[in-house]
Amino acid sequence: MSQRHRSQEVAPMPRAEQRAHAHNERHRIHSELHFVVSAVQHGVEPLDVSEPGPEWKPAHHHNPEVAIEKSKRHVLKHWKTKDWKRRKTIRRNRAVAWKAISQAL
Repeated sequence: MSQRHRSQEVAPMPRAEQRAHAHNERHRIHSELHFVVSAVQHGVEPLDVSEPGPEWKPAHHHNPEVAIEKSKRHVLKHWKTKDWKRRKTIRRNRAVAWKAISQAL
């Protein structure tokens, strides 16, 4: 059996704790963004206000090599591209035209 989770020093954070931590982080960013918006509305220059960023990330988001590998594995989904249905119709019409041309010859 795997030895990965045997020691508590190397064990990953429990899922419920990780979700709670992520929730708190999202709430913190949302609250800070609200503060930024109210500051800009009350006359502070937008360039003078610093935007909040993530201060905490799950452990699996820290490794840039893993992110690069995952992005390489990402396959383009044709139904998520713009106008895929229209292109499908154009291809179908083109095939019908080729059939008509080939039958005429």
